[in-house]
Amino acid sequence: MADHQHACVTLPSTPASVPEARRYVTGVLAEWGPGADPATVDSVRLIVSELATNAVQHTRGQSPTFTVDVHLERDERLCVGVTDSHPRWPRRLPAAVQQDNGRGLSIIRALAVESGGRLSVVPTEEGGKTVWIALPWQAPAPT
Repeated sequence: MADHQHACVTLPSTPASVPEARRYVTGVLAEWGPGADPATVDSVRLIVSELATNAVQHTRGQSPTFTVDVHLERDERLCVGVTDSHPRWPRRLPAAVQQDNGRGLSIIRALAVESGGRLSVVPTEEGGKTVWIALPWQAPAPT
């Protein structure tokens, strides 16, 4: 496989785009690594869902689109980022027992750490931000 693979999609910041982002990343991973560890793929799917939901809900209509980037480096590190143009950075909120939302970033961070990865937030030149997860990735052995 190539040393570096990249795929991206830009979607409107609407709730309907969240499952579309999930399907897109799932399709990319299936193309790059058929037979990849199902637990890792499920974790990535959940992480993308949470990141896309945050991009839609927390930009309050001030970011008309969001972009999902997927990078695979040397078949050993998978990076997924969601970029929006809103200047406000995500904040981890205290997890109140009665709270129905606000746990997405905690879920993302826990899944990344559990998989041996990390979460980071970086500014964009346009004033928005990209929330990245980086995870170890093992491509299936050729048969």
